[in-house]
Amino acid sequence: MKKNMLFVSPRFLFPTDEGGKIRTSQILAAIHAGGQFNITLASPAPNNIEAFRESINSICTHFISWAEPQKGKFYPITRMRHIFSKTPIPVLTDRSAEGSAVVAAALSQKPDLVVFDFPHAAIFAPKAIDVPCIIFTHNVEAEIFQRHVEVASNPISKAIWNNQYHKMMRFEKDTLLNFDTIISVSQKDAAHFKSLQFDNVLTIPTGTDLNFYAYKPPASKLSLVFTGAMDWSANIDAINYMIDSIWPKLIKHQADAKLVVVGRSPPAHLVKKVQKLAYNIEFTGFVDDIRPYVWDASVYIIPMRVGSGTRIKTFEAMALGCPIVSTSLGIEGLAITPDQHYLKADTELDFTNSIVQLLNDQELRHKISQNARQLVAEKFSSQIVAEAFEKICLETIAMKN
Repeated sequence: MKKNMLFVSPRFLFPTDEGGKIRTSQILAAIHAGGQFNITLASPAPNNIEAFRESINSICTHFISWAEPQKGKFYPITRMRHIFSKTPIPVLTDRSAEGSAVVAAALSQKPDLVVFDFPHAAIFAPKAIDVPCIIFTHNVEAEIFQRHVEVASNPISKAIWNNQYHKMMRFEKDTLLNFDTIISVSQKDAAHFKSLQFDNVLTIPTGTDLNFYAYKPPASKLSLVFTGAMDWSANIDAINYMIDSIWPKLIKHQADAKLVVVGRSPPAHLVKKVQKLAYNIEFTGFVDDIRPYVWDASVYIIPMRVGSGTRIKTFEAMALGCPIVSTSLGIEGLAITPDQHYLKADTELDFTNSIVQLLNDQELRHKISQNARQLVAEKFSSQIVAEAFEKICLETIAMKN
């Protein structure tokens, strides 16, 4: 007999244009197809929801929703009114009385299990959850804020990030106390939660859809690519770092190099900066499919200095066959080996030299490309991830009952 799962997401999962959405939708699609669960997905929904009906039906049995918050032109400024609240700003801006009512009504039907996606989703949870419950942590939220503190150069920005870091640290710990099982996406994240005295942490691997992200050998051109939502602060910092610190060094060696930044909502200040400097860097904005851009590049860059958890983009690039140059943080939590599956570069000079090396060495490009695809195929398919997630769900139900 099928079990009933309520899955609560703080954001609408489509289009799948950021790592958390991709990870969650792939897991739900595989569990839904597996047939052991009836899945009721609860999330905010946009006005044009009918455009995504087929996608929604592919990941759940039932979909319940509330109105997606409207974010106006001045949202980045108006949200700062929450700066003095005890709750972190990103959590408060997800809050919705309608959303809490929808989740409460669904919980009153006594599902066999409820899963809250990201600690943020707990803003919709009642004070006491009387069914088996899981919190799915895609990263260590507080760690993201801590790293923003470390890289911020503006004293005001540093103070704001530090303020939010301490609030998120408290919120995250208090939230996890309410759940029977904590799911982490890496052993590193699991170790962090266990250091906070949580002994109910289980880990799933990060994976990718190998059928969708089909392999092609890397291109032979002076072209780099980066993919990621460009309204996320960690990606903005990564590309800003690339423009300011790495690109000037790179073009001294490869004057004709081009970078394509693929992702929604690139900030106007970055676009203007590139135009002013006359750099050969293109911002695509939102695209329906990142694959052609990655297949068309010789090097995939991950110049991340901020973030936590694991980055889906890494395994997507590996599956697609584009060799990677990444900081240690960019591949954090992933069991991949430098010089075999990617080139590691934690300084501006190392990043530059690694890119130049790949652009000019076809044999190295192909070696890393093939090694990376083989590893993902053997150990990190989305099916393996979904099976691990489903196993934890069934164990949580059994344990609570």
